[in-house]
Amino acid sequence: MAHPLFAFASTIRRLREGPLGSYVDRFADVLVNRGHTPRTAQKQVRIVSQLSRWLVRRSMGVGAIDEQTIERFLRDRWRRRCVVFTDRPALRLFLESLRQWNVVPRPRSVPERGIHPLELSFTRYLERERGLSPKTIRGQVRVVRRFLSDRRHRHRTAAGRLNASTVTGFVLSETRDAGPGKAAHISVGLRSFFRFLRLKGRIDRDLSSAVPSVPGWRLAALPATLKWHQVQHLLRQCDRRTPVGRRDFAILMLMLRLGLRSGEVAALTLDDFRWDEGEVVVRGKGSRHHRLPLPRDVGQSIVAYLKGGRPRCVSRQLFIRTRAPHTGLKTNGCVSTRVRTALARAGLHSPRQGSHLLRHTAASLMLRQGASLFEIGQVLNHRHPDTTALYAKVDLAQLRPLAQPWPGGVR
Repeated sequence: MAHPLFAFASTIRRLREGPLGSYVDRFADVLVNRGHTPRTAQKQVRIVSQLSRWLVRRSMGVGAIDEQTIERFLRDRWRRRCVVFTDRPALRLFLESLRQWNVVPRPRSVPERGIHPLELSFTRYLERERGLSPKTIRGQVRVVRRFLSDRRHRHRTAAGRLNASTVTGFVLSETRDAGPGKAAHISVGLRSFFRFLRLKGRIDRDLSSAVPSVPGWRLAALPATLKWHQVQHLLRQCDRRTPVGRRDFAILMLMLRLGLRSGEVAALTLDDFRWDEGEVVVRGKGSRHHRLPLPRDVGQSIVAYLKGGRPRCVSRQLFIRTRAPHTGLKTNGCVSTRVRTALARAGLHSPRQGSHLLRHTAASLMLRQGASLFEIGQVLNHRHPDTTALYAKVDLAQLRPLAQPWPGGVR
């Protein structure tokens, strides 16, 4: 309710004026539930009240509110130099709340301006016919968008006059300064797009074979890992007296002890922990779920975060933003950012600074403690044994007896 936020009855009556007045109290509840401080909630309620009085002056009702109306209101305030940077997010949250309450209708999904029709058709093809994950779809569509952004390619695609030289020239120009991973990503996206064009009859021949292959050798790279003393130093740098420190420490423990990916950490919920059985359910790649034993030290770090670091909120996700709005760390990018911040705070520099550095470290530590490659593959949820075989190269103690003496050298 709005009463706890405002001390005077006259203020509350003024806030409830206009066509939006009957929704002010409900919006105040939304702000409180999202973890906003009373001062922030007061500011956001006041901007909604000012929008309500602005609607009265223009003889407009609540049904007229949409994104364009909000922008008109903000432009009017900008002329009077009354806009602050929090006004637009507050009004957009209020509009989304009205739509959730079925007060105003949701906008019809229309193609965004500037998006090529082929891009939309290709996206639907990947969703409905290929059944790819949203992350994979975004990556392939991003490649196609770059291809269609060139007018020459767009015209030739629409006219069905694409040829192998056009395809090869685009790939070479895009991969000139790219690494092997990015170059392979571009090639995969283009092959998928050209198969789509051939399937839909847009081109008369399959040009996917014209996309140059990116050379690569499995198990050629040596995984970057941290030493044991670096792991201990990294964990010590987390200030577990603060909520942020407890959260980051729990994230690092999950990655270093169980080898979880950043996306798997972000997907954890409160319901995934089987405390009586000492297990945790992990949602892996490809919608695969598997159970892992929960080590005592990992469980203790999570309990410490739940008791003294996790904000009170309605979300069931395990890791929550410490600042309002108190929503979950929903993407792997959010978790990876916490890992990079922790590495920078500890002064650890590695060729690989992302969350996969900790996953590689977990595998190498398990290997050095006597775990077999099969056991490591089960913990990391690898589909193929060849993926786990990469870590055999980090066990130098086991590889040293296999080394052959150099001819003419001293062993």
